[in-house]
Amino acid sequence: MTKYRIGMYPGTFDPITNGHIDIVKRGLRLVDKLIIGVATNPSKNPMFSLEERVEMVERELRPLAKGIGVDFEVKQFDELLMHFAEKVEASVIIRGLRAVADFEYEFQMTGMNYQINPDIETVFLMADPRYQTIASKLVKEVAIYGGEISPFVPATIAKEVKKKVSQR
Repeated sequence: MTKYRIGMYPGTFDPITNGHIDIVKRGLRLVDKLIIGVATNPSKNPMFSLEERVEMVERELRPLAKGIGVDFEVKQFDELLMHFAEKVEASVIIRGLRAVADFEYEFQMTGMNYQINPDIETVFLMADPRYQTIASKLVKEVAIYGGEISPFVPATIAKEVKKKVSQR
């Protein structure tokens, strides 16, 4: 009997980018269920509230999961990643890598996570070259300074970012 594999893709998704969506599309092929963990992470000074980010992630990603036929859930969390992974019974954490700097950080995190729970594997997916330079932080900066962000995020997200910027 094949084991039902639950994967988790954590992040702050402030906002969700085309790079995040690419990793999710590919990650959906690796698991039977994918849980997107939207982290609170107040140290990143988010532009969108936790509730707004959860709604954006749900709206943008549910159709992908449905199209592939994989169970899908979006959950918010405000705790240690490995404790959250244990709660949702994930056996694999999916992480995207854009550059060497990402690898160094993720390498350290994976080592710490392994010490906490060696039964949960971390899988790294390299970003599609079209998305390797995209980061939520940079998307927000470009938007704040009046630049065009539509190449980096879905159209609905671009509108929401522009609206937030105009309200500041």
